[in-house]
Amino acid sequence: MAKGYHVAIAGATGAVGIEMIETLEKRNFPVKSLRLLASARSVGKKLKFKGSEIAVEELKTDSFKGIDIALFSAGASRSKDFAKAVVDSGAVMIDNSSAFRMDEGIPLVVPEVNPEDVKWHKGIIANPNCSTIIMVVAVNPLHKAKKLQRLIASTYQAASGAGAQAMQELLDQTRDLLAGKPVTAKAFAHRIGFNLFPHIDVFLENGYTKEEMKMLYETRKIMHLPELQLSCTCVRVPVLRAHSESLTLEFENEITPDEARAILAKSPGVQLRDDVANKIYPMPVEASGMYDVLVGRIRQNCSRSDKRCLDIFVSGDQLLKGAALNAVQIAEIL
Repeated sequence: MAKGYHVAIAGATGAVGIEMIETLEKRNFPVKSLRLLASARSVGKKLKFKGSEIAVEELKTDSFKGIDIALFSAGASRSKDFAKAVVDSGAVMIDNSSAFRMDEGIPLVVPEVNPEDVKWHKGIIANPNCSTIIMVVAVNPLHKAKKLQRLIASTYQAASGAGAQAMQELLDQTRDLLAGKPVTAKAFAHRIGFNLFPHIDVFLENGYTKEEMKMLYETRKIMHLPELQLSCTCVRVPVLRAHSESLTLEFENEITPDEARAILAKSPGVQLRDDVANKIYPMPVEASGMYDVLVGRIRQNCSRSDKRCLDIFVSGDQLLKGAALNAVQIAEIL
């Protein structure tokens, strides 16, 4: 009989949880049993997996008996509350929240970049921030070839990054604005319909947001580059799904756009979209629903006299590669 695993998903009814269920099915992960967990208000709701309907159960400390792998997307406080119960039950927690990402004793893993870090887990493996994942999948192959020294990023983050309610708010506000009706912001700090704002997560004393600093610290940890210089501006845009990023990369060694294309063309998890003569470049509408990160607009940075600096543009599905897919890929390594 084929080996199968007892899998639990905490936060199963959320946007990422639903993608986790679909990703396990699409990738034919060897699931022997699937337990769907959420808050008390979702108990009894049924979700489909491989043609069967599975009732959602309440997330409790005794929910993990007999479970091998627990995929968590229920928020940082829930992850912290239930981590001990998961590990004590003998399961491995793959956590999609920010709860454990910067803990020294917990691996932070992007399978295309640092799969070897899975080996030293002690029961918990952290899934990085969505924007970080999308960025490092594109950047790491170039770093391996030319040694990255400095990175400047501007993100264009979709409503999906703030969850299902935020996606609905974008749809509702767009309809209301087109109908000439007033709108109110609930899921976001400001109106998202026909607007954008440079504010994701809370502001810190240094003037950056927590999201922006996450990208710095997480990238250093994942790529094993503790001295990497990185500055980021994170912007919420009125896109339903899939994040995009404009990246300026400075290397120790010279690199041409053609060299970069050749490297990226054979890199795992990457698809080149770089034919501007035919208006082909990464777009969130194309990246939505895709496993790979799209990379294009590859050009020599014209602000420097040498050839050590490139500008690129990337788009990736925040709910898939930025969250659910990355978690399932970690489970596949396990």
